Amino acid sequence: MPTFPAPDGTLLAHHASGSGAPLVCLPGGPMQDSAYLGDLGGLDAHRTLIRLDLRGTGGSAVPEDPASYRCDRQVEDVEALRVHLGLDTIDLLGHSAGANLAALYTARYPERVARLVLLTPGTAAVGLDTSGEERLAAARQPWREREPWFGPAYAALGELAAGRGSAEAFQAIAPFFHGTWDEAARERHAESHRQRNGEAAGAYAGEGAFEPAATRAVFAEFGRPVLVVAGEGDANTPVPTATAYAELFPKAELAVLAGAGHFPWHDDAEWLATTVNTFLR
Repeated sequence: MPTFPAPDGTLLAHHASGSGAPLVCLPGGPMQDSAYLGDLGGLDAHRTLIRLDLRGTGGSAVPEDPASYRCDRQVEDVEALRVHLGLDTIDLLGHSAGANLAALYTARYPERVARLVLLTPGTAAVGLDTSGEERLAAARQPWREREPWFGPAYAALGELAAGRGSAEAFQAIAPFFHGTWDEAARERHAESHRQRNGEAAGAYAGEGAFEPAATRAVFAEFGRPVLVVAGEGDANTPVPTATAYAELFPKAELAVLAGAGHFPWHDDAEWLATTVNTFLR
């Protein structure tokens, strides 16, 4: 497992798989072991995936300063990876909360990003809000409404949308992050908790991490290709939110996978791999 030092000396790990031009991949969670990204539905048949283990996760060391978990402070970790790889520019993919880190890196180093893929992105870095009704609409999918769990899960999502959430409600809405809430999805959901650094996740979006107006101003001038990928049934990043994100760029395209949730490579691996590879080519 290759490692390299961050600017503060923290030893960071990355994982390479596949063949072809490199694609640097930033995981979500926030602060989850990058292992959950896997091969992104077989995308590694077309590209060499470089998965970064963020500090304090996976094979990367725990930093001396817990404040360095804040998203904006990890931008220099991504830059250190680029230098370590010897690349003048990178193709960059960020999933979920990892898209916030990808956004901040792009805003700070726009000349270093050749192509940007925002995969069911978190939006804190650009200050986009998602209404409760948009989340409810994403959850209401015909293939879900027939499921025995739908009623209680939808009621819990309604409570959260109304600002009356609880820890139990957050657990109950887990099916709305997946295209199909089958045994495999339940196992992945349980594993995500074991892979996540809770302390780091609490600091990731800490006060001062994001300056949405400044980031959006850079994006308005960012003339390189951008792809935003959304899942039709993703209650975390509904299609209207993903659409608004794509509209922040002069050269962005939006791709929506029908019947998918927050992890589209598990819902249609071939579609995801082909869509991202076609864009990158």
